[in-house]
This record gives sequence, C-alpha cells and structure tokens, in this order.
Amino acid sequence: MKQEIAEAAARAWGLAETPVLVAERENTVYRVGDYALRLHRDGYRRLPQLQSELVWMATLARGGLDLPAPLPGPEGALIAPVKGRMVSVLRWMPGAPAGTGPELTVPDPVAFAEALGRMMARLHDLSDGFTPPPDFTRPNWRAEGLLGPDPLWGRFWDNPIWTDAQRDVVLAARAAAKAQLNQLAPTLDQGLIHADLIPDNVLVDGDRVIPIDFDDGAWGYRDFELATFLLRQRARPDYPQIRAALIKGYSTRRAVDAGVLDLMILCRALTYPGWIMTRMDTPGAEAKAGRMTDTALNLAQTYLTTLEGARP
Repeated sequence: MKQEIAEAAARAWGLAETPVLVAERENTVYRVGDYALRLHRDGYRRLPQLQSELVWMATLARGGLDLPAPLPGPEGALIAPVKGRMVSVLRWMPGAPAGTGPELTVPDPVAFAEALGRMMARLHDLSDGFTPPPDFTRPNWRAEGLLGPDPLWGRFWDNPIWTDAQRDVVLAARAAAKAQLNQLAPTLDQGLIHADLIPDNVLVDGDRVIPIDFDDGAWGYRDFELATFLLRQRARPDYPQIRAALIKGYSTRRAVDAGVLDLMILCRALTYPGWIMTRMDTPGAEAKAGRMTDTALNLAQTYLTTLEGARP
C-alpha cells in the first residue's frame, strides 16, 4: 500500500523514477532519483506543523544553509495529500550519516564536532532572521514542554521502569531544574532549533555538514541544540575534546555557559524515558528504555548532588 502511495505521489510531483524505500522511522522515506519522498506518519504532526517545518526549511535553504530543500508539488504546495497520506518531497543530499544511533563513525570526531557547532550557529542565525507567517506553528521545547505537567514527549517520571526511590530522585531533579530554568529564562538564547542533531541526522560529504530530518524542529533553547548532540557522546573517552570543539564551533555566534549547557543535557536526558514509553512495541525498545532511564537517573543524581554542594 505504501509503495502505491509513493508511486502516486512521485507522479503528482512530476518525478519519473520509481520510488525506492530507504527508511522507516517517524516518516516512511523513499528515494526518487535526486529527491527524497516522505510519507508522513499519521497523527504525529498536524498539517499546520508540517507546512511550517517545510516553510522554515525553504527559508534556511534560501539563506545558504546546506540542507534538503523542499520541492513544491501540485499547484506549488510544499505538502499535499496522496491516497490519504500527507506527502512532501525534499532534495536528496549526498554524503553519509555521521554515525549510527549514538555512535560517531566519522574519522575525526573532534573536527566534526567543531564543524557541527559552526553549522548550528548558522542555522540559529538564519532562523533569527526568519519572519514566520501568521499560521506558523511548531512544538515548544521550553520549560513547560520539557518539565511541565504534560511534557511534549510524555510524563517521563511515570515510566514503569523506575523504582519508587528512583522516581523520587527524578521528580526532585525535575522540580529543581524547572525552578532554575524559570530563573534563567530572561538570559537564555531562545528561538527555532532543529532539536534532533544526533549523528543519524547529520550527513557528512567531504567538508560539508548537512542537517536532515527537521521533523522535531521546535521553539526552544539554543543550548538545548548542543545538549541533544552531546548527551549521546558522554561515554566516549574523548568527550571533553568533543564538547570543547562543539562549543568552539558555536562560538562564531556566542559564548556558551558551561552550567547552562549541563542543565540542558539533564533536561534532554529526562525527555527520553517519556519518549520510549509509547514505543515499547518496537524492536530493541526494552534495551533502549534501560539505557535511557539509567542515563537520566545518573544525571539527575549528579545534578542534585551538585546543587546540594553549592548551598552555603
């Protein structure tokens, strides 16, 4: 059925090649010649959110950011229904992912991290110059979306893996982090962010560093962008060098406060135990859930210990 939809969509966009399935993630992705054709997951994003994602990407591409620019389809629309599924088409980008899952596979991870930081800075600069249309809408990854009573990715403290004692630690860290975020809010750099620049979502083609999969793009803290990448690299022996290189690359935009960055790494870690709860029927989910909850708990414990040590 999906293949039939993809073939019908290719015809609607005027693409002659036969779609070839390349990925089944949040969206189903086909390659059609020089383009990526996406069948958007039912119910994951509302149409205004999908349209806003594509308008933003088109603006970034016009500004010179190297990314998969949307291809207008029927009657100039960036997204259109085909046989009951919402479809969009993006330019196919060269290169290979910087890694698989959390693992970086690039030859020089430190150099890559610096280049990634520069790309993040460019993405944020261009986004600040973007004037969204009146109907523009994307999720909000700020304090309430991260730590409020109904977080974007679910009530992570309700994950059944937690013991009562572990849940108490997570809830204490959530409350303290929320208070700190509210206090820091006036000083934090905020705006549109990609929000998922993990190794899978960054292509490397020679010196080019290309962000893909803007599906989770949102309003949020700019340091949260850096934290999303760094969280998955913390176990590496060269993590201090990778972190320093990412910050150095991003410094073309502004300096990064180490304490704020650590807070954002904690906030990002807390999102994943909520995210996995709705995906426990997917392959490998149990192992992922264990890793995600372990990471979140360890960071929560460290955060609370640091706060306690800072008290007079």
